[in-house]
Amino acid sequence: MELLQGCRNLAEQRQLEKKLLGFTLHWPTQADCQRAFQDFAAFRLSQGLGLIDALIGQTAVGIGEPLATFNIKHYAFITGLSIVQPY
Repeated sequence: MELLQGCRNLAEQRQLEKKLLGFTLHWPTQADCQRAFQDFAAFRLSQGLGLIDALIGQTAVGIGEPLATFNIKHYAFITGLSIVQPY
């Protein structure tokens, strides 16, 4: 959803939606949401952690997969999260 938010028009959105069909979509579990809530409460003021970033980070932790992102500063303080830069 965050990727869709960056689309500037319907053509870009449709192109992105086609690309995303090749990926598995993971929804946050209740446990992921609880951890995200704890992180959001702890880091929203001190680190500027956004709600969606907390959910994304904790969903990656929950499925045991690294998060591919260029926004390392948004996620660096989330415990248990492995971060990789896509390229």
